[in-house]
Amino acid sequence: MKTFIWLCLFSMVVFTKPAISASADGVELADAEKYGYFLEKNHKTARIPFELHSNLILVYVKVNDVDSLRFILDTGVSSIIITDPLILKPDKLRLTRTVNLAGAGEGKSIAAHVAIDNRFSMGRLKANHQNIVVIEKDFLHLSEYVGVPVHGIFGYDVFNNFVVTIDFAKRELVLVQNGKYKYKASKGDKHEITIEDAKPFTNAVTLFADGREKPIRVLIDTGAGHALLLNNTPNETYRLPEKVIRAQLGRGLNGVINGNLGRVDRMRLGKFELDNIVASFPDSVGFSAKMSKGVERQGNIGCELLRRFKVTMNYHEGYMVLKPVRRTMREKFEHDMSGMEIRADAANLHAYFVNHVQESSPAFSAGLVEGDQLLFIDNHAASELNVSEIYKLMQRGDGRNIDLLVKRNGAIFFTKITLRRMI
Repeated sequence: MKTFIWLCLFSMVVFTKPAISASADGVELADAEKYGYFLEKNHKTARIPFELHSNLILVYVKVNDVDSLRFILDTGVSSIIITDPLILKPDKLRLTRTVNLAGAGEGKSIAAHVAIDNRFSMGRLKANHQNIVVIEKDFLHLSEYVGVPVHGIFGYDVFNNFVVTIDFAKRELVLVQNGKYKYKASKGDKHEITIEDAKPFTNAVTLFADGREKPIRVLIDTGAGHALLLNNTPNETYRLPEKVIRAQLGRGLNGVINGNLGRVDRMRLGKFELDNIVASFPDSVGFSAKMSKGVERQGNIGCELLRRFKVTMNYHEGYMVLKPVRRTMREKFEHDMSGMEIRADAANLHAYFVNHVQESSPAFSAGLVEGDQLLFIDNHAASELNVSEIYKLMQRGDGRNIDLLVKRNGAIFFTKITLRRMI
């Protein structure tokens, strides 16, 4: 049971890529001849729209000649990864070798192929001669959990080659060439970040829990749909809140991540304090044990928290800028109050099925079981809603009733869920 899909992808594959070459002997190269990442026609900035589904940033990209692909923008992944290999024709790829990808999740590493010399584009952003990783089969099933087609994941190279502003209010990415971005106080508060293992970390987070004030080091993770995750380390062990529920916290590169959900009384990000935050406490077998050795951190912050700010990441100068969005800063942190997890049908992403029901939850009391198809939710046809909208309905408030029309084994029946705040 979860409010948002959480991806935590830690690719262990590192590639050496050619440096950007914009000119040769002072002569400007044509876009088709350039290596690496650049903005077409020598633009200094680019604005690229994105969609926000299940608290994940999805953008349309083009790989080689295949257009209109949806990719997740993830600061936690170091390579371009194709998660749905059916979108590309293997006979048109220059496959060089097989690699194993390791990441979060309770399963084993997965096999993938490295394809060299590819073209990648996103709006005005272009990249030539790129290596990509193509997973052998769609192990992640991201489309089913997010509810829209998802074909791949990328991140580090965009953030490393440009100053990137994520404007959650406008659903827009703003890319500025490195060295051209000028910070001023009106853009928000500046906080130091460090880049380790191709991922951004900050010490700007302080927890108020267990009767103490504790600064922590966290990964800034746009591939995570949750607000806050806290993981036990050799130097720090977090006591679980009094009230927790067991849950599938999300999916990583190597499968399901299980753990507990609870609330942290208060945390501070820079000078901004946020109260009663829903936090994830993953089991070590699917998380801490899979982390890169030698990189210290006590957790991560994801898009449920980040979306309350306009976020600018400047990897080259080592800082991020946070400007609060007043409307979303006032929103409470909530979790699904139904006790069920849903999943879209692989062949029809507008058909939704119950994937899991927590015992003693409102969904359990309503008689729902795994495999039930949701036809109507209150007065809404389920097929007209997306996954995020369905979960929002399941957060409408403690004691609220949600009427459901359900199909099971060919039979159709009505039931009612009385929502209950379980954490």
